[in-house]
Amino acid sequence: MSIARSVRHLFTTPGSVRRHFAAATLDRIERAIATTEATHTGQIRFAIEGALDGRALWTDQSAAARAIEVFSQLRVWDTEHNNGVLIYLLWADHDVEIVADRGVHARVGREGWEAVCRDMETAFRAGRFEEGALAGVAAVGRLIGAHYPGDGAHSNELPDRPVVL
Repeated sequence: MSIARSVRHLFTTPGSVRRHFAAATLDRIERAIATTEATHTGQIRFAIEGALDGRALWTDQSAAARAIEVFSQLRVWDTEHNNGVLIYLLWADHDVEIVADRGVHARVGREGWEAVCRDMETAFRAGRFEEGALAGVAAVGRLIGAHYPGDGAHSNELPDRPVVL
């Protein structure tokens, strides 16, 4: 357990997340998800978590492990074509993780998701939070669309609204 990481998590408040991801920004992310989902049959969820709780910090849970838990909790795995994708941001660590269901992950691969995460993290480090989030949604949409193109009968299986945990 890193002391610096623990301090960052203990002092990350819900207000710090709201300052960078205000309601208007969440609205734009929601619209971006809806827009990209109209072009493919995949499903995208966007989750922002301010900080890990004490137990997760004590066990030094990684952002990747937490993203898998959130993927399950939000039921992103429960899509008809196994093509749900979670974009997860752990704010205190400024870490982006993408967890994809087995169908789409088998086609895109870890390298594809990692490139999107790196681009988003670069934008966040530069203070371009909304821009980074919207670019990440668009990039994930393009990756899904390459393998699951739209069929004109989009069924929205998961909510488009970003969730703040």
